[in-house]
Amino acid sequence: MEQSKKHILLLTTGGTIASLPGGEGLEPHRSDVMERQINQLGSYFDITVEDLMCIDSSNMRPAEWQQIAQRVFEVRLDYDGIVISHGTDTMAYTASAMTWMLPGIDRPVVLTGSQLPLADVLSDGPDNLRTAFAMAAAGYPGVYLAFDRKVMLGCRAVKVRANGFSAFESVNAKYAAQVSSLGLVIDRKALPPQMGFPQLMTGISGDVFLLKLTPGLDPKIFDMLGDMGYRGIVIEAFGLGGVNVLNEGLHGIRKALDRGISVVVTTQCLYDSSDLGVYQVGKRLLDLGVIQGRDMTSEAAMTKLMWALGQGMNQKQITALFRRNLAGEITV
Repeated sequence: MEQSKKHILLLTTGGTIASLPGGEGLEPHRSDVMERQINQLGSYFDITVEDLMCIDSSNMRPAEWQQIAQRVFEVRLDYDGIVISHGTDTMAYTASAMTWMLPGIDRPVVLTGSQLPLADVLSDGPDNLRTAFAMAAAGYPGVYLAFDRKVMLGCRAVKVRANGFSAFESVNAKYAAQVSSLGLVIDRKALPPQMGFPQLMTGISGDVFLLKLTPGLDPKIFDMLGDMGYRGIVIEAFGLGGVNVLNEGLHGIRKALDRGISVVVTTQCLYDSSDLGVYQVGKRLLDLGVIQGRDMTSEAAMTKLMWALGQGMNQKQITALFRRNLAGEITV
């Protein structure tokens, strides 16, 4: 008896994978440019396609994240899994945002895209779609990103190459799955922890600023950000979390915290973890009340802070939230 095909929804949002040359360069199109690949995948999966939006991912905003999460939650029970085609430039941000907005999601939600359009004979898109569909059909709930025959947690993915086909890496975490001669090989230990029953929690704040620390940065930047209405700051600090606390540096961060702004400190180093308990400068920050981002990616830290503020959390609640590993985003 032939095994029934898994029913997979493909939500398209535009991006390079669905682009065609236009008068001013590559332009995203609807799913009709993906028809050939979808038909081929139809031999293995029962596929429904829905064009949710058609944009370059550089134009992706929190409002679009909310739209994607809303649709995924609404229709998830009708499918075995959901694949989201997306531009690569901001895919890691969207994948992290989906992780927070869809806690306890009870279906695999897999984002993918390509570095070359499907219309190009050498496109990496077909391989990425096959990997994404296989993961969506595998039945492991959670938010993932599939690229270059690798599947990673959405909250651990970072774009590390602008042109190479191995565009994304799973930072400080093992791959959830990889494609080999054995097929799709799942690493069950790397799968996200379950977050309870499925919920849709799309509240998110745009009042978060990502600040890359540079030597001699004027600490008045913290006053300026507060005056502009920012309620959260993620600082990409040096090494283990070094921040210039000489002169007015510490005072600037203290004033931001006193104004009710939540300050999260991560590291500019792509791998390993920030640890504010090692050096004096870090310990002084901990005494003030800054939040350790530990080994979270900047994308995950920023979207988690945006989401926490969107849920109406105060400084104390946000600090407690960042100590928790919700979906595999930090190493406890």
